[in-house]
Formats: sequence, C-alpha cells, structure tokens
Amino acid sequence: MKKGDLFELDITGYAFEGKGIAKFFIDSLLIGESETKKFVVFVDGSYPGDKVIARITKVRKSYAEAKVKELISKSAFRTDAKCKYFGICGGCNQQNLDYQKQIHFKEEQVKEIFERIGCFTNFLMLPIIPADKIFFYRNKMEFSFADKRWLTENEVSSMQEIADQSFAIGLHVPGMYEKVLDIDECWLQSELSNDVLNFTREFFKNHQVLPYSAQKHTGFLRNLVIKQSFITNEFLVNLVVQEENERLFANYKKALLASFPAITTVVFNINKKLSQVAVGDYEIVSHGSGFIYDFISKFKFRISSNSFFQTNTSQAEKLFSVATDFAEFTGNEIVYDLYSGSGTIPIIISSRVKQIYGFESVLSSIDDAKINLELNGVKNFLPMMADLNKSFLQIIDEKNLPRPDVIIADPPRSGMNPITIKDILKLKPNRIVYISCNPATQARDIKLLCESEYRLIKLCPVDMFPHTYHIENVSLLKTK
Repeated sequence: MKKGDLFELDITGYAFEGKGIAKFFIDSLLIGESETKKFVVFVDGSYPGDKVIARITKVRKSYAEAKVKELISKSAFRTDAKCKYFGICGGCNQQNLDYQKQIHFKEEQVKEIFERIGCFTNFLMLPIIPADKIFFYRNKMEFSFADKRWLTENEVSSMQEIADQSFAIGLHVPGMYEKVLDIDECWLQSELSNDVLNFTREFFKNHQVLPYSAQKHTGFLRNLVIKQSFITNEFLVNLVVQEENERLFANYKKALLASFPAITTVVFNINKKLSQVAVGDYEIVSHGSGFIYDFISKFKFRISSNSFFQTNTSQAEKLFSVATDFAEFTGNEIVYDLYSGSGTIPIIISSRVKQIYGFESVLSSIDDAKINLELNGVKNFLPMMADLNKSFLQIIDEKNLPRPDVIIADPPRSGMNPITIKDILKLKPNRIVYISCNPATQARDIKLLCESEYRLIKLCPVDMFPHTYHIENVSLLKTK
C-alpha cells in the first residue's frame, strides 16, 4: 500500500473528526513480525455501511488515511445535504448524515476516546443531550476575506475564464488557509446573516476595495464577524480591517443600515498585525453601543465584538445545567472558574455557592464579566486577570484568596497547560467539573489529574454543533 493507491473498502466504523473506518488483517510476515496485525484505514467522507473506492493519502505502520473517490453503495444512514457548498466548505462535514446517527456516533466517540487515550474503565457514561435546533443555530459567524478565491471542480473543469478570482468572502477550505470559498449562504446562522454577507461583498467590490493578503501584507479587508441574539433580536456587525478609513466606514455603515434596519450596532476593528486573527488592536464603534445582549435561562449577558460567548445559546443552557448538576453544590462552596470568559458560568451558579473567583486572560472578557455581574445583581463573583499558560498560584497568594472546594474549567480546544494541571493538584479541590469542546485533550488532561489525586466519576456529552464532528463534553472528577 502506498500513497495514491486505490482500494475498494467496506466501511464498518466511525472515528473522531468524522472519518469512516475500514479494518482488515495483514500477514505479519510481510512486515517482519511474528503475529497477525490489524490494519486500519481512516476514510474521509465515508460512513458505516458505505462501500467505497478510496484513494490512499497517507500510509503509516498500523494505519492509513484515504479519501472517497467513488461511492459504490451508500450507507442507510446517509441523507441529502441542504447546503450547496457541502463537501467543499469544511464547516458542516456531517450534513449528509442522519442527525440521530450523528449524535449516536458522537456519544460513542467520547466513550472510546476516554477508554483509549485516558485508559479509563470504571466511569458512568450518561446519554448525549441532542440539539433541538439543527440549522440556523449559531449566534456568531466569522467570515474571512481573501485575495485568492477557491475554485470549485465545476469551475475548473468548465475551461472558461473565471471572473473575480482575486476577491472572496466566506469560509476557508480545509487545509487551505490562504484561499477562501466565496459563499452566498450558510445554514449555520440566520438568513439575515447571509443577506449581510452578500451585501458586504457587493459593496466593497463595487467600491474596488481589496481584501488583505497575508503573503503580501497589502489590502484592506480582513474579516466580517456577525453576532446576534435570537432572544433580544439584537444584531452586531463587526468589520475587521487593516487600517482606518473614516470616509469608507461612514459610507459602508450608511448603506448597511439603510438596507438592514434590524442591525443594532456596527463596529470596526483595526488589526495591523501580520497574523490572521479576527481581533483588532483597537476598535471604533460606529453605530449603537458596540454590544449586544443575550440570555441564558433568566440571566442576561453583554457581548462585545471580541468577547467569547457560547455560539449555541439554547444548547449552552443545557450544557451549564449539566455542569451545575455535576458540581453537587450545597451552598457553602468556594469555586474557582478557570477560563471564565464573560462570566457565564459564575453568574449562572452564583445563587448556589458561597463565592466564585474567575480567572481569565482576555481583558475585554473581564470587562464584560464585570458588566454582566452588575446586570444580574451578582455579589459573590470576582473576575480577575490571569494567564493560565503560567502558574496562577501567585495571584491566589497575593490576593489571599481562600482555597477552592470546586474548580470548574472550560479551556480552549488545546486543553489545559501542564502548569495549570499542576496548580490544580496543589490546590486539591474536592471536585473538578471539566468542560471541553475537544474530548481528546480533555481525556489527556484528566488522565494527568487522575494519576495521583482524582478519579473520573462520570461524563455527559452535549451536542452544541449539529452537522459537525465537534462535541462538548462535561466531566466530573472527585478526590480519591
């Protein structure tokens, strides 16, 4: 087997990150070993029950990776994708899979990851919590501008000259970060979001304003970020650009509001950095307050252009309900909330505990957290600045904070820094509730916590992102 080979494969399983699994055994004599070896092929674009012809893209000693070249027979789990960009855009890689099967596979994958990576056996696996809304559920979308538009296979095979190859606004093609798929609709946010996307494209093309080029470091347009609340009906448009242009800002805002009076605030973020991030060095609020407000349960939250807020509001309520139940609060606990963001979790649990201390590295999120605790009349939550890639024990000592009974952690996909894990082990709270959008790094971190002081009690996955392979997972650890 080598890269480029074609194989006919029966797909019998499903792996994390949305790849079908084909398994067969190889003669161990061929690889110089004395026993039969199981060989696995991870096939991108396939589901259990498929029979495919797959092209090998990578070969290792015990496994290979491949992509579907031809579908011989379809799995009974397949369905028709609604989005015309499905299969090119990497956003909804499971949109052609029946939703009940999506959540079934996600639950199985979480369990398998903890058994394989964490080597855990004796824990309670609760059923996954599905989403009520599987389309138009996101409250935030981030679109990228690019001076290199990704051409589809149909465009390339047409042999015709393609106009506007140097202007695109949409989503990155997987693995092609310098090129963007120019889209006019997305099924993840709202129809109004699609309309604003298309208006923005036409406005700047008509005004001959160029996208920023990461290679040349020239151009003006970098990102379009849209945030909205389906509860308050507030709508924020954030245009991330390379430099200030007061006249262009004024013209865009005027035309935008004339076309979409439902927009409540318009912000321009000025990002002069070389890195491709949708966060500016500073921002200019051109219309409205620069914020929107949203609710989780009865709690109200202010959301700025750059602060983090869970992107699926209705599912976030379920996620935090599970986390609250796992924490087993009695009313007397001191709680540390790591990666506390805009204060969502501390505010939701505030009536159930004695005191919460939040640790967060993004200043705008801390500012939002301070506003949010005032909005909700919370008196027992103190947000503070802390770089959780370094030890935060010094902050605890300097402020003479009481030691925690419970730690809640909701880190980014990369998981917790080993230094943070060591700090937690030194603090030794009775319970840890670890929330993660990446079960693999979560299992890795929990394995370290459980090597000495803790044991894993239970897990509960929550589907925050239908039609993608992403999954949120809540875990409970207790001291041994």
